[in-house]
Amino acid sequence: MYIVLVYDVEQKRVAKALKVCRGYLNWIQNSVFEGELTDGQYKELQQKLRKVISIKKDSVLFFKMNSETAFAKEIMGIEKAPTSNMI
Repeated sequence: MYIVLVYDVEQKRVAKALKVCRGYLNWIQNSVFEGELTDGQYKELQQKLRKVISIKKDSVLFFKMNSETAFAKEIMGIEKAPTSNMI
């Protein structure tokens, strides 16, 4: 499945959340990630994030699609982290 992940976490947890997400997805802009994951990888990512974030104070959004071709991505301005190397 293709995932777009967006998080909003308190400053003291940002570095840990960033590290977890970068282990699974492409970091495309500040708190935004995208990439292809298996069901197992998706569940593993969620488990690791639960250990890092505060459920009462932080927010993580997962947008799940069947494939990267199921949507169109347009960029206005500079692309901070090109993902052209994706499958």
